[in-house]
Amino acid sequence: MENAQNGKTSAALFDRRRLSRIADGLVIAVAISLPWSTSATSILTALWLAALLPTFTAQDIRQRVAKAAGWLPVLLFALAAAGMLWADAEPVERFKALVSFLKLLAIPLLFVQFRRSDRTPCVFGAYLAACVVLLVVSWAIFVWPALWWPRDFYGVPVKNGATQSEEFALCIAGLLFLAIEYFDRRRWLWLSGLLALVFAMCANMVYVATGRTALVILPVLVAILAARRLSRRGMALLTAGSIVLVGAAWASSPYLRTRTIQLWTDYQHYEATDERNSSGERIEFWKKSIEFVARAPILGNGTGSITPLFKAAAVGDTGAASTATTNPHNQTFAVAIQVGLVGAAILWAMWIAHLLLFRGTGLAEWVGLAVVVQNIIGSLFNSHLSDFAQGWLYVFGVGVAGGIALGRQTPSEQRSAAKIKQP
Repeated sequence: MENAQNGKTSAALFDRRRLSRIADGLVIAVAISLPWSTSATSILTALWLAALLPTFTAQDIRQRVAKAAGWLPVLLFALAAAGMLWADAEPVERFKALVSFLKLLAIPLLFVQFRRSDRTPCVFGAYLAACVVLLVVSWAIFVWPALWWPRDFYGVPVKNGATQSEEFALCIAGLLFLAIEYFDRRRWLWLSGLLALVFAMCANMVYVATGRTALVILPVLVAILAARRLSRRGMALLTAGSIVLVGAAWASSPYLRTRTIQLWTDYQHYEATDERNSSGERIEFWKKSIEFVARAPILGNGTGSITPLFKAAAVGDTGAASTATTNPHNQTFAVAIQVGLVGAAILWAMWIAHLLLFRGTGLAEWVGLAVVVQNIIGSLFNSHLSDFAQGWLYVFGVGVAGGIALGRQTPSEQRSAAKIKQP
């Protein structure tokens, strides 16, 4: 009888160990799919959850949700779920809006998984490799326009230029961290390769597909990295070099100048004629968002209320104000419209908790910090946490890096992890 019980225990441990390996592999697959395909990311994420959840105990979840970085995403989702009750919107609109919050529940699960996993470098490497392939394809179809590709936008093989630029900006931040490491170790060959990749991605952002949000994000990430890792002399050299590179890029890229100056010219046309353009519509979205929040400041208008509110407000308007949208192009507004200032406060508390999570000096902490900073800045001009690509990038980036950054395991956690890994 005792032998049979021991056999069952061994089989359970073996299943948990095998499922843990499968779950790690699926996260690596998700990292590869993120720059390329929303469908593949959705399928792989569902498979990942199916493999991961049987490996957890209730204690695992409680330990991670007990920390602010873990329970604040859950709290924001719970408030959004409750917000469906008072939304004046069709059920399908409420459900679609709730789905954009659903991904937040994966963050504490990833904390648990990568607190006991040694595959974090593989996840980071897989995402970088996928972006490098994207870079090569982007340059290929830009340099050789006759090369067949089922897209109208040469240089942007999948998704859009803004998303592609932000993916490259995040990779550049990680590559620069590694470049500093290899410089300190005098690994000149590796350093040269990393800097070549940085140059190729920067050039792609300047000459091929310029995402204006990425042009704001990248200097901030570089400045934070310099402040964390470089001496005053190093920071001075980096600043001088950056000024030279920015000047050269501005002088040599009419495309970059056009994309940048267009922000101001669009705004001028909007002010003068109420012309419908990107800048004018965004300003109108923000003005109306403030009005919607003022109607229900505490708990908001309900989850799923964004689309009907903007449609109703656009009736009878002309010009830029006549545009109805499903996206206010600001994450704080997207949350506050639906679940009020309470929801917005939880959102910012979550961002701050995740920033504080990555105070260490290792690669995982830097990647996590870069992902959070990128999401915060991007969410000033877009609803990035609600968007598919940027939202899942945030979830997996924070979750995987956060599993490492949570600190030393307690003795009980070490024993649990050791049991799972034993042959």
